[in-house]
Amino acid sequence: MYAKPDSTTMKSRVARAGDAMDAALKSLSYRSVEAEEGRVLPMMRNDNAPRAEAQAPEIAPEIAPEPASATRVPEGLALGRPSREEAEAAVRTLLRWAGDDPNREGLRDTPARVVKAYGQLFGGYDTDAEELLKRVFEEVEGYSDIVLVRDIPFYSHCEHHMVPFMGLAHIAYYPTKGVVGLSKLARVVDTFARRLQTQETMTAQIADVIESILKPRGVAVLVEAEHLCMAMRGVQKAGVSTITSQFRGAFKNDPNEQVRFLTLVRGGKG
Repeated sequence: MYAKPDSTTMKSRVARAGDAMDAALKSLSYRSVEAEEGRVLPMMRNDNAPRAEAQAPEIAPEIAPEPASATRVPEGLALGRPSREEAEAAVRTLLRWAGDDPNREGLRDTPARVVKAYGQLFGGYDTDAEELLKRVFEEVEGYSDIVLVRDIPFYSHCEHHMVPFMGLAHIAYYPTKGVVGLSKLARVVDTFARRLQTQETMTAQIADVIESILKPRGVAVLVEAEHLCMAMRGVQKAGVSTITSQFRGAFKNDPNEQVRFLTLVRGGKG
């Protein structure tokens, strides 16, 4: 036979457990205030923990690293490029994914041709735009008026779909200590165009490097382009132009200088 539980004993055990719980709770303090009174939310503190002699210094918030898109040359290149053989194998994979046979006669040499073409189409990654502008001609008889190079053709590739976009770039600046060779401005455009790009980023990069190296009184850059990612895919609207601009220094501060720049760019175009 089992003995009948003693209700008195059970009650005393429950009471003792309750007392122990109360004691544990009393060893913990709570900081609590209601939100509308502007105080902190409830937080638990262990009074039994050893107290620090001095308050710990506040830890400064971690600063996020600069995004790769902010650099002129992606830092990923420092990790090393794939070999030519690896690049050609990737092209063969894309050909198979597209539904064709990379081993048929017409496509057999395509991977090698594509890799060679990419070396030229994206050669801007191997060029330093700053170096292009470091040689300045100071013997210009004190010339300090506007210098404009317009209708610079370029071909680039959209970084979202790797589809070409092409158009014209127009650059003007007010020299301070001299002028740069006119061909150098065209080379700067090519340097940034021959990378995976957005038109907005490319426009800003051109203005940035001219401003930082030549330190002119003002810089103006206007880029107009047609994007095949809009003409060949998506909405498939051909003939649409996208215009982006950047004004720095005198061009940014004086609307009349902007009008002068745009008038010179459009002069003779009807």
